[in-house]
Amino acid sequence: MTDFTGDHAARALALAWHDHLTRDRRRSGHTVRAYVATAHRLIDFLGQHRGEEVTGEALLGLQPSDLRAFLTVRRAEGLGNSSAARELSAVRGFLIFAAGEQGREASVPKLKGAKRPRSVPRPISPSEVTSLAADVEGSAREEWIGARDFAVLMLLYGCGLRVAEALGITGAALPLGEAMLVTGKRNKTRVVPLLAPVREAVERYVSLCPYPAAKDEPLFRGARGAPLNGEMVRRVVRNARRNLGLGERTTPHALRHSFATHLLGRGADLRSLQELLGHASLSSTQIYTAVDTAHLMDVYTNAHPRA
Repeated sequence: MTDFTGDHAARALALAWHDHLTRDRRRSGHTVRAYVATAHRLIDFLGQHRGEEVTGEALLGLQPSDLRAFLTVRRAEGLGNSSAARELSAVRGFLIFAAGEQGREASVPKLKGAKRPRSVPRPISPSEVTSLAADVEGSAREEWIGARDFAVLMLLYGCGLRVAEALGITGAALPLGEAMLVTGKRNKTRVVPLLAPVREAVERYVSLCPYPAAKDEPLFRGARGAPLNGEMVRRVVRNARRNLGLGERTTPHALRHSFATHLLGRGADLRSLQELLGHASLSSTQIYTAVDTAHLMDVYTNAHPRA
């Protein structure tokens, strides 16, 4: 066991943690640099806070008040809620590692991280959705690929599907009716209505696709016949939003948010929306009440003469 009782003992532990994260945990270079930088900041703080050398033993005896004081200093330096939570996570990881290197049982002070505010997704307007889908279809190098991409986007916006749910649809869904069975997270299935424009978009793609729609194979195929992957969907949307000058919030998943927001704005109740989105709990759906309020505030500030 390495001796961590002498000079610069804590620094030696930070260096060993760097090697552990890189070699054993295979963390990315960016993550390793960020985590180890946090360890050194903690060591610097403790040296000043206690006015004495920080040994390996000293790291084992930290109190909740020590960590609270450390986070207070970091917040004074401009650290936000999400960054503070990551900083605390890195500190805990370092302290657990330091204890293990010294053959001791880790006893990390319990301290709640700052509560992260739930981000409120912003909807895309119906006109932006139309422009986006049209650009995606028109930019494809082959007609069937354009029809495919258009159909996928229609499923995201017209049915509120997740990207993985749309790409998980198999040939067994054909022929399409007024509703479709979709498999979501944790293999839970739900029934989603199919609006006529969505159904027509999928049927047009099927009629143009050069690959047969086998019942046990994904319906949406890549250019070479392999199952279409989500990264390709994100890429075509990214290219289209650049072409149209749309904001970065215009993503495939934002189409699902827009579906929910627009339904809520037209009178849909939360329970029905929960079923359509496939949320396990109503609390997951309630975020859209905040979305709708944010959307109304945008309309108000842009349109009201006294705004």
